Amino acid sequence: MTTTTTANTDLGTVAELAAQLRVDAIRSSTSAGSGHPTSSMSAADLLAVLVTRHLRYDWDNPSDPRNDHLIYSKGHASPLMYAVFRAVGVVTDEELMTGYRRFGQRLQGHPTPVLPWVDVATGSLGQGLPDGVGVALAGKYLDRLPYRTWVLCGDSELAEGSIWEAFDKASHYQLSNLIAIVDVNRLGQRGETDLGWNIGAYAARVAAFGARVLTVDGHDVEAIDDVLTAAADGAGQPVVILAKTVKGKGFSEVENRPDWHGKPFPADMAARAIAELGGERHLTVRGPLPRDGGDGSGTAPAAGRATRPHTTEPVEPPAPATYEVGAKVATRKAYGDALVALGARDPRVVALDGEVSNSTYASEFAKAYPDRFFEMFIAEQQMVAAATGLAVRGYRPYASTFAAFLTRAYDFIRMGSISGVAVRLVGSHAGVEIGADGPSQMALEDLAMLRAVNGSTVLYPADATSTVALTDAMATTTGISYLRTTRGNYPVLYPDGETFPVGGSKTLRTSDHDQVTLIGAGVTLHAALAAADALAEQGVTARVIDAYSIKPIDAATLAAAARATGGRIVVAEDHHPEGGLGSAVIDSLIADGITGLHITHLAVRDTPGSGTSAELLAWAGIDADHIAAAAHDLLTPGDPA
Repeated sequence: MTTTTTANTDLGTVAELAAQLRVDAIRSSTSAGSGHPTSSMSAADLLAVLVTRHLRYDWDNPSDPRNDHLIYSKGHASPLMYAVFRAVGVVTDEELMTGYRRFGQRLQGHPTPVLPWVDVATGSLGQGLPDGVGVALAGKYLDRLPYRTWVLCGDSELAEGSIWEAFDKASHYQLSNLIAIVDVNRLGQRGETDLGWNIGAYAARVAAFGARVLTVDGHDVEAIDDVLTAAADGAGQPVVILAKTVKGKGFSEVENRPDWHGKPFPADMAARAIAELGGERHLTVRGPLPRDGGDGSGTAPAAGRATRPHTTEPVEPPAPATYEVGAKVATRKAYGDALVALGARDPRVVALDGEVSNSTYASEFAKAYPDRFFEMFIAEQQMVAAATGLAVRGYRPYASTFAAFLTRAYDFIRMGSISGVAVRLVGSHAGVEIGADGPSQMALEDLAMLRAVNGSTVLYPADATSTVALTDAMATTTGISYLRTTRGNYPVLYPDGETFPVGGSKTLRTSDHDQVTLIGAGVTLHAALAAADALAEQGVTARVIDAYSIKPIDAATLAAAARATGGRIVVAEDHHPEGGLGSAVIDSLIADGITGLHITHLAVRDTPGSGTSAELLAWAGIDADHIAAAAHDLLTPGDPA
């Protein structure tokens, strides 16, 4: 059967399309020898109705800002996604059958934005809906366009806490433009989900989070059409459609069977399934095009109870932040100053925070630009996901919280990198330097965590001037970037106008007869400078490097310093020894083939407790006294004076 239709596809054709989607999910996964056909088959009717009659999308122009968005939070149902792409004519049958899950091909096992019709990478369950919240926030409050964000969720992923963070924030921000369709097929990977087909229990939970709940037989195309029509009127609430479905629907040998998750059908079994479904079809169908509407200004939020937690009128654009050398300023405060100034210059800059904005100083941006600030409360996963969704829509999000709490959102950061989004993370209150709050609040793993993200940028400024410059630099940095800020007030080291390119460093002490190199970043740079002064009084000349860019690191400066000081290097960091500044320095020197190295790596090697900053830096062995002592130890009696 070969048919081409456009908008207003009749429901008979929709039912045929659903069968085609099932058949193509089977064909592609059997051809690849892997995949999730049964998870795709359960949602085929839902997608057939959505794509032909409700999704407003120009498939020939996926960058049209008016397009609806469709996110497959259950990314393992990629055979269904790619079958849809074939049905709308953007993927050929040949590509579906020879490109799915093959090396070097774009139809990957779980979807990524290598395909222009895919907004975000999914497959790590519990992420598509939170990302969709970010897209919907952009649509309602920034783009002011009438597109909807549709998210196909699996029932298993409703066990993820991130899904409930998403429901909560979608309700808070009254995202009636967000519609989640939950494929309740009862079966997860190893058996029944925790609620099975208990639609009432799902409905009660979702409603308690403030969503409008609709239920439907997920295999009745007429009922699905009615419920999708009803979903268009969210009445100020996000909409959640709970669709009762059967896993493997359409092939009696596997329907509602718990042992067919993630398994392609053998060729003979696939042939029986295709025959039972009525054979191959070659429908090409498209639904309605996007609508004009909204002012599209991207300048102001829509009205509503939860538009913003702040009511302060926007201030006049401030002058760029500048600081006197020697003045004591916390880098977290400088971040807030820099963000306000950046926001005045760039309307695409938006900020999010995890309910600690009075500590991270994102509150300064919230007061200046309430239209572009999104409070995510204590929901770090949703904060990073919302930033991802905002980035999908072309905004430049800065998301801040205490550095230690970004660990909760690490999988979202990792998936953001796979999605290729530019998201800027800012972690304050890092290291033992924070003092009396104790180890639960001390980020001592964050540099390693962020360095490990593919394509990431990791920055750790030591003073206010460099913080402002690096905050600005992040605005045009691709991928995941991270700025680590410090709680305490420290002297400004650099004059206004000093440049801090990503991948650079600053050498603050140098001579033609340096004997040892001291490398620090953030708080330990100040300790290294004090150590250098103490060493100078004892006749020892030390080179001091501010490694403010930890990834990428300034390999040329490190190599030159190692050669100039006979390979004698002390690295001090307010971080655990694994994966942070010390690892970055050593990795760089080894990669450059530098030999004859004598490196002492000072780091936090035990679990800290409470105390003052000075006490804890000394306890960890990363204060000026310990740095100076380590330098002395490298200068053995046989070294030249």
